[in-house]
Amino acid sequence: MASASSANHILLSPPPSLPSLLPPPSTAKFPHISFPPRNYLSPSSLIRSQPHLPCFITNAAALNTAQSPNIVSLSKTTDPDHTTNTSKPTILVSEKLGEGGLDLLRSFADVECLYGMSPEQLCKEISRFDALIVRSGTKVSREVFQAANGRLKVVGRAGVGIDNVDLQAATELGCLVVNAPTANTIAAAEHAIALLASMARNVAQSDASVKSGKWQRTKYIGVSLVGKTLAIMGFGKVGSEVARRAKGLGMHVISHDPYAPADRARAIGVDLVSFDDAISTADFISLHMPLTPTTSKVFNDDTFAKMKKGARIINVARGGVIDEDALVRALESGVVSQAALDVFSEEPPPSDSKLLQLENVTLTPHLGASTKEAQLAPYVLLAEKLGRLAVQLVAGGDGIKAVKVVYRSARDPDDLDTRLLRAMIIKGIIEPISDSFVNLVNADFTAKQKGLRISEERVVVDSSPENPIDSIQVLISNTESKFASAESEHGNVSIEGRVKYGIPHLTRVGSYSVDVSLEGNLILCRQVDQPGMIGQVGNILGEQNYNVSFMSVGRTVKRTKAIMAIGVDEEPDKNTLKKIGEVSAIEEFVFLKL
Repeated sequence: MASASSANHILLSPPPSLPSLLPPPSTAKFPHISFPPRNYLSPSSLIRSQPHLPCFITNAAALNTAQSPNIVSLSKTTDPDHTTNTSKPTILVSEKLGEGGLDLLRSFADVECLYGMSPEQLCKEISRFDALIVRSGTKVSREVFQAANGRLKVVGRAGVGIDNVDLQAATELGCLVVNAPTANTIAAAEHAIALLASMARNVAQSDASVKSGKWQRTKYIGVSLVGKTLAIMGFGKVGSEVARRAKGLGMHVISHDPYAPADRARAIGVDLVSFDDAISTADFISLHMPLTPTTSKVFNDDTFAKMKKGARIINVARGGVIDEDALVRALESGVVSQAALDVFSEEPPPSDSKLLQLENVTLTPHLGASTKEAQLAPYVLLAEKLGRLAVQLVAGGDGIKAVKVVYRSARDPDDLDTRLLRAMIIKGIIEPISDSFVNLVNADFTAKQKGLRISEERVVVDSSPENPIDSIQVLISNTESKFASAESEHGNVSIEGRVKYGIPHLTRVGSYSVDVSLEGNLILCRQVDQPGMIGQVGNILGEQNYNVSFMSVGRTVKRTKAIMAIGVDEEPDKNTLKKIGEVSAIEEFVFLKL
C-alpha cells in the first residue's frame, strides 16, 4: 500500500537508574482484567496542555523552550486588583470561534467572548485574563501586553501566521504565543483554486446577474485555464498545494520565493523564477506570502506596471501585501483585468472601498480556512487516545522504553508536521501513569526525563490528500502486553486508529481489524469466532444497565479467533467484568479507560 516512507528518530536516551514508567502490577483476582490508574485531567493540567486547545501549535520561538523544564502554568490566577486566587484560568476570546471549541474551553476555564473590541477596549479589558484567543482581526500590540500587567500568559492565534501579534513585546513580557501553522493549509489552497476558477469563468458575476432576472451569456464569456501561466508568489505549504492543483488543471506553474528549495519545486513541476519574471509573464498571479515589512504593499503601482496586460490576481494570504488603491487604478485602466480577494488591509473593508463597487472584482470574507476539514482537533484527540490505550495494554517488566509512531498520509513527508501529534501521543502515554503535565512545549523534554525513546515514520499512501492523516499507528517494543492479541507478529504492542466522520476510531489491535469509536471506555475481548458472542456479552452489560455505544468484531480467519471491541459509556464494576471473563468462549479481555 505504501509508496514511500521516511523516518525521523528523536534520540532520548534514558537517564541512569530510571524507575519503570508503569504502575505496580495489578493484584486483581483476575489477571486478564486491567484497571488502569485514575489520573483525570484537572483544569490546571488542561490549561497547561496548550495543544488541547483546538488547532493550536506553538511557533518556532516557543519550541525553543522545550529544553527547559520551566513550563507556563495558568492553573491559578490572581486579579491584579484583588488578592484572591481563583481555581480556574480566565480566557478572553476576541473573535468568533466555533461552539465546539468554546465548549472545550469552558470545560476547564472561565471564558468571556468580547467580539469587535477597539484597541482601546482590548487594553482596558486584558488585565482580567490569563489567556487571549484571536484570529486575524485582533491586533495584539505592545500596548496590549503592557496593559495586561503581567497577567497574560498565552496568546493563541486560531489560524496561520502571527503577524498580528507583537512577538518582541510578548517575549520581553514573558507571554507564550501559539498558532496553527499547518492546520489550514489544504483549506486555503482549495479556496485559492476556487477563486481562480470562479474568476476565470465569472461565476459570481453571472450568478448575481441571473438572480436579478437577466440572461447575459455574451457579457460573461470567460477564459480557459488550460495552457495559461500561473505565478505563485510564495512557495510555502499553501503555495505548493495550490501548485499541485493548478498542474492538474493543465496550467503552467512558475513561482517566486527566495527561500524555497529548487529541488522541491522541480519535484512538483514548478519553475522558480525572479519576482519580475513571475509577474511579467503570468496570466494569473496567486499570492501566498506572509505580511512583513518587506512584503507590505509589494504589489503597488510600480509592480502592476510590470505585469502582463490583462493579468488576473488572487489573494488568500494577507491583505496588506497589496496596495489596494493601486490595485483599483490597475483594474480601472485594464492593466489588471480581474481580481479575486479573500483578505484585505482592513477587515471588513470600509463600505466606501472602490473594491466593493467594481464588477471585475470577486470578494469573499476571509474564508480561506473556513472548512470543517481544516480543523486538526480530531487528529489531536486521536493521537492522545492512542497513547492512553497503548500504555494501558503494557504489562509489567521493565516498563516502556521505546515507542514508534507511524503516520500514513497522502501528503509528502516534508509537508507533514507531526510535532503536535507526537506531543499528544507522549501526553497520552505519560500522564495516566505519572504526575507529569505534558504539552507541545515540554513533551520531548518530559519523554527524555522518563527515559522514553520516540521514533517516527511517515508513510505515503494512496488516500485523500485533503485529510492530513490517513491513520496513526503506535507500537511499543520490548515489552509484554496485558492483552496478548494486541501484540503484532513482530512482538510489539500495536494499535492503530484513524478519524472517521470527524470522530477518532480504533481500527486495528495487533493483527486484528476493528472499528470502534474512541468515546467513553473500551472493552477488548479475544474469543472463539462463533455465533451468539455479541449477544452474550451485550446481555451481561445490559442486565447491569451499562450502555453499549459501539461494538465491532474483527477476525483473521473465519470461525477461528476474533476480537470484539465494545464501547461503553460507564466503567463496569468488577462483578460485571468477572461475568464477561467467565464466558467460556472468551479467552482474554481487558478494560481500557479513555
